[in-house]
Amino acid sequence: MTAKPDHVTFDISGMTCASCSARVEKVLSRQPGVAQAHVNLALERADIEGDGLDPSELAEAIGRAGFGAVLRRDDFAAHRDADEAQAATRRADERQTLLRLVISALLTLPIVIGMLPMMTGLGEAWISPVWQALLATGVMAVSGSRFWREAFGALRGGSANMAVLVSLGTGVAYFWSLWVMIRGWGDPHAGHGQSMASHLHFEAAAVVLTLIMLGKYLEARAKSGAAGALRALGRLQPDTAELKTLSGSVRTVPVERLAVGDVIIIRPGMRVAADGVILTGSSSLDEAMVTGESMPVSRGPGDPVITGTTNTDGVLEVEVTAAGADTRLARMTRLVEEAQTGHAPVQKLVDRISAVFVPLILVIAVVTFAGWMLTGADFETAMVAAVAVLVIACPCALGLATPTALVAGTGAAAKAGILIRDIETLERATDIRLVAFDKTGTLTMGTPEVAGLYPVAGTSPNELLRLAGSVETGSEHPLGRAILAHADEAGIPITPASGIRAVPGRGLEGMNGALKIRVGSERFLMEAGIDTSAADATGVRDETGTLAWVAEADRLIGVIRLADKLRPQTRQALADLAARGLTTVMLTGDNEATARSIAAEAGVSDVRAGLLPGEKLDVIRELAKSTGGHVAFVGDGLNDAPALAAANLGIAMAGGADAAREAAAITLMRPDLRLVSAALDVAAKTRRTIRQNLGWAFIYNLIGIPLAAFGILPPVFAGAAMAFSSVSVVTNSALMARWKPRFSKG
Repeated sequence: MTAKPDHVTFDISGMTCASCSARVEKVLSRQPGVAQAHVNLALERADIEGDGLDPSELAEAIGRAGFGAVLRRDDFAAHRDADEAQAATRRADERQTLLRLVISALLTLPIVIGMLPMMTGLGEAWISPVWQALLATGVMAVSGSRFWREAFGALRGGSANMAVLVSLGTGVAYFWSLWVMIRGWGDPHAGHGQSMASHLHFEAAAVVLTLIMLGKYLEARAKSGAAGALRALGRLQPDTAELKTLSGSVRTVPVERLAVGDVIIIRPGMRVAADGVILTGSSSLDEAMVTGESMPVSRGPGDPVITGTTNTDGVLEVEVTAAGADTRLARMTRLVEEAQTGHAPVQKLVDRISAVFVPLILVIAVVTFAGWMLTGADFETAMVAAVAVLVIACPCALGLATPTALVAGTGAAAKAGILIRDIETLERATDIRLVAFDKTGTLTMGTPEVAGLYPVAGTSPNELLRLAGSVETGSEHPLGRAILAHADEAGIPITPASGIRAVPGRGLEGMNGALKIRVGSERFLMEAGIDTSAADATGVRDETGTLAWVAEADRLIGVIRLADKLRPQTRQALADLAARGLTTVMLTGDNEATARSIAAEAGVSDVRAGLLPGEKLDVIRELAKSTGGHVAFVGDGLNDAPALAAANLGIAMAGGADAAREAAAITLMRPDLRLVSAALDVAAKTRRTIRQNLGWAFIYNLIGIPLAAFGILPPVFAGAAMAFSSVSVVTNSALMARWKPRFSKG
């Protein structure tokens, strides 16, 4: 028996407005086992979480509500195929919408031209009622039928949506005009010609449908552009790879067949099919689409390669370290998807309004009609005002305001190498007042080199290096690798110590024969009762850099000084943050002198040195309390994970530890600290776009509905305003998709 999933995703078809997405959410939330359901109108997607979900039952429930549902399989290749299929469907719908628009416009234009003299009060209509009826009937058949079909599906599912309002508004105008015309032919006392034409509203029905179809077409184009970043990510992974077999031959296989340990060949012009490490060959790789790095990056033996990057010149032989859903590209795509399908806090209010919006408008339309009739107006005047209310109040703009901005903003950020985990991150990122940085691997390159050997107690420099290296063979820490690399360059053979044990935040210890060797901080040795005063005579305390204290048994045998370089963009990145009015703080486990030296070079005045991982966490909590919960922390190491999780906004460097990336809300896909300021900028612009969209959508309805109800806004202009409202919201979001980080020169 197959286990039921706890999370499923559907591509939803047939949604036209906020009422549709709210209806789907409501239906899904009522199903057994569903804990929560999120429906994204812009992406046309539903994400459902719960306990023991039955996809077939959920799909049936969506179908009964009047919408189509296609289940997404939970793997990277399937998601990519689903995105491509959805994009193809959208392109087909866009072409069909354009065709309907063109035909409707060609049929509507003669009606408008023919009625122009009468509408402007300059003369009599140039077009007869019969031709008006024939042309309007064509528009109703071409464009109106689409809304009737959608309205019928919604009503059958027990809801009312935008299509219901459009169908009612245009249908009433059209059939009223048809009835007036037929009645006029059969009634010898009824008016004819110009007298009858003044009571016909065929042009209103035709123009409204044509304008709404124009809005739908422009909206579809803008939505497609806003969601393009996610599809672009999906297309980066190639379908096949050249696999090197054990016999040495090369054969082409689907990427789904690749596994960790396989060796693949990457030829010039090919995309990398899986994450891996270069075994042989050198080349430059174009990483722009994955990390946002504009210039090709040189890579050689031992260097990592990322799925989706392009090999520009040499032939590479790569050992696969991650494939399929485990690659950085797949994780990056999942993060973007999760962010784009999230719900902003303000969206909860929008959802509540959308759920009752269409029924409320129907009530307002009825009240408008009744109000005009009670004040002594004729049936036609009351009907026209009610139709205008129905037409202008379509909730498209309201439903598209948040998701289109979110899709555009997170997509633009991903293109620049900034991964935003969820929409709550956007909210938090706009309120940051202080940014704290880890030092090693974040502000600095994280690849220190041995800058000096300071032996004591008669120990030779080579012996100091040999004993320290014997313990560091059990370490993956950059300082340990630097000591081993220096020993290798000096030609000193290293014999690994036995029983190597890491003491978190302190150092390493192991046995060299019968003697215990300790390598780590001065505090580490002092806590073991070892006197470190012998180092005073070496002058090492006056030097800057990281100091690795080495002891054999219970005596100090020397100190190794290691130096790390600032990242090239560190000073500029910190200057950019200062220009935004943000305070910066450096946190490090290094000694005070080294920390102060690096901080002075970087331009940081507030330094907290000598911190253990737990103490970093305490400092972050203290800073969060002092700033009212507006602290960001930037780190890359395993020991940074607690601080990243505790900060109001955790920002991780992509080249760092997996735990750091998992704990962070934002991941920088390349080690360029200027992206910290850029991340805050794109978050602020995205939130601002969401608020602009919602403000426009709410104000538009608050102003437009009363104008329509009081007869100031006729149906034709109401239709134009409604179409413009949706298009303006989506276009504003599409402009957000063009965002790129702007780095100051300095």
